[in-house]
Amino acid sequence: MKIIAYGIREDERPYVENWQWANPDVELVCTGKLLDVESAELARGCDGVVAYQQKSYSADLLKRLHEMNIHNLSLRNVGIDNVDVEAAVKYSFKITNVPVYSPAAIAEFGVTQLLNLLRRTKEYQAKFAKRDYRWAPNISKELNQQTVGIVGAGHIGRVMAHICRGFGARVMVYNHRPKPDLVKAGVFTDSLDELYKESTVISLHVPAVKSTYHMLNRDAFAKMQKGVLIVNMSRGSLIDEQDLIAALDSGQVGGAALDVLEDETKIFNKDMANQPSNYPAFDDLNQRENVLITPHTAFYTDEAVRNMVEQSLDANRELILTGASDKMVSLA
Repeated sequence: MKIIAYGIREDERPYVENWQWANPDVELVCTGKLLDVESAELARGCDGVVAYQQKSYSADLLKRLHEMNIHNLSLRNVGIDNVDVEAAVKYSFKITNVPVYSPAAIAEFGVTQLLNLLRRTKEYQAKFAKRDYRWAPNISKELNQQTVGIVGAGHIGRVMAHICRGFGARVMVYNHRPKPDLVKAGVFTDSLDELYKESTVISLHVPAVKSTYHMLNRDAFAKMQKGVLIVNMSRGSLIDEQDLIAALDSGQVGGAALDVLEDETKIFNKDMANQPSNYPAFDDLNQRENVLITPHTAFYTDEAVRNMVEQSLDANRELILTGASDKMVSLA
């Protein structure tokens, strides 16, 4: 049995080596190259492929793997929005993801960035850079005085709600399907408009699918309280960035913490020193003192990375041995 793992980073290698030691029946090949049409040739002779979502898995790529008789693809991440699903079905692929690698990692970072927005950390850092050590006029707000509207009651959204309630905030949770335990706890709402109207903070925890594309747009912002804070640790496509810029300009949105962007692959996880970003929306947002941007690092903890490596390799091995895995994603 032979598996190739693409895009292996240095921080992943200790966990890869531990997994290989525990699974001597697998010949494991690792490369730092990302999976694309060109690098697919490295998979020749393999039974399965493990990869991390940074490039699109196009029809051409999947056809190339299919021609090498490879049909087992395991992703070291949650999202499958970069997979050409039609082609995956056509070429009989079985695909797994890592649906739960560390909800706490992402939720904790979301709360950290929310606190930084509330305490106006970036503004103080800018003042310090100018040797201005005065308090005023940068007075802060407290999390315990906020109504935090959480969109999406999956693993991460639930942990985010738990942490925010621990700080004393009022929490509202919206989900497209009712969650009885959240209803019983008095935090569930079945109305997204109600959540927009009542929340002073809105945190997104939903996947990137057709129904969530640009769910935060001009119309949505208009339904919110003036000065609302936006937290997005999920997917960049959930927010129309031009509409967000307009809402920030008008003061309708008071600030945003963004760990994801629509075209983040242009810049994230790259050394862009002395290079133009060629990403006008990023340049606009990044220069604002009330916008915090991080390069898709909410997940990036030792616990999460270990789980992503081990669970994806386990799933790929299981696909090869049995043709199935409890981490298979539905392509229907």
